[in-house]
This record gives sequence, C-alpha cells and structure tokens, in this order.
Amino acid sequence: MVPQQTKRDEIDRTVSALRSRRGLVVVVSAPSGTGKTTVCESLLAEMPGLRRSVSLTTRSQREGEEGGRHYHFVSREKFLAERSRGRFVEWAEVHGHLYGTPRDFLERQIEAGHDTILVIDVQGARAIREAFPEAVLIFLLPPSLAELQGRLKMRSSDSSEDIRIRLRNARAEFNCYRAYDYLVVNDNVADAVSDLKAIITAERCRARRLGR
Repeated sequence: MVPQQTKRDEIDRTVSALRSRRGLVVVVSAPSGTGKTTVCESLLAEMPGLRRSVSLTTRSQREGEEGGRHYHFVSREKFLAERSRGRFVEWAEVHGHLYGTPRDFLERQIEAGHDTILVIDVQGARAIREAFPEAVLIFLLPPSLAELQGRLKMRSSDSSEDIRIRLRNARAEFNCYRAYDYLVVNDNVADAVSDLKAIITAERCRARRLGR
C-alpha cells in the first residue's frame, strides 16, 4: 500500500502541475465570411485567461478595427523585412495580402502559462501545428455554402470579384478540415462561443499536458 503521506504528496504535486501548466495555443480557422472575428471577439470577452495573438498584416485597416489590437497594420516592405529576420512562426498570403504571427510573443505567452488564441488561415494552422504539436486546432464552419455566400454579399467592403475569390478559396479550405481537432458550426454566435469555451476548458484539464 502507498503510505498516506506519499499519496497526499502525489496529489499535491499533480494539482500544482495542473495549475502551473504551459499556456495553450488555440488556433481558429474559417473561410472568410464565416463570422470568426465576431465569434472570437465574444469568446475573448467571456473567457478569462484567454489572450489574443496579434498578427502583422499588409491589408488595409477595416472600419471598427484597431491597430495593435486586431492586427499590426504594416507596409509590404516592412512585412518582408520582418520575415527575412525570421520573426514569424507562420506567415501566409491570403487574398493578395500578407499575414504573419510573431514567434517571440507567442513563445512568451506559452512559457508564462497564458492561453493564446490565433485566428489564422489553414496554411498558418499547418505551420503552427508543426512548430507547436500540442496546439489545439478548431475549424469554424458556416451553416452552408449558400449562407456563406449571402454573408459575403452583405459585406459592403467586398467587391463582386472579392466575393468570387473568397468563395473559391472557401471551397478549398473546407477540404482541410480533417487536419483540425474540432469542428464548430457558426449557425448562432452564442452557441458557437459556448462550443469553443467547452473545448478550451476541456483542453486545459487534459492529463497529458501535465509536466509539459
């Protein structure tokens, strides 16, 4: 039999390890128009301890976006210079614009035990999984392709050509969902946020993360 004191010590060590675990890397990907920004903004507001990874991008700032909060908006020249210095853990060109995730910020968050969410495309998700095998990958789906098309048409910021390109890319991105750990349908924002919260809560408690 295991002495009672030894068993108590083991329990205490396990609880301590759980509380001092490394931070989670949570990736959320979705085709343009699926509503990932709205869902993730609500998730961040509702889930304590979850932080945002702010990417660099060369695209124009949209109405309602804040530089340094949603993205770091930079010139293409600046982005390419940062890439050449090896600053990005992942980068991709999407719809003609460059996006990149700073490696140093993400590593600091993980070591400090802060759970960090990245809203990136399927190319970026693949790179994150290679760099951080323990990352949690979640793919957000629209209720249907027809619904996605309707949502894109309602966005005044997108031209007809933009919509055509985004729908074409969406079909290609759907084929990548099997590389993800979880699938969530955004039919209703509140329900989608609830599903994401449940996934992250469960991942925080996984026994295999102890001692990592």
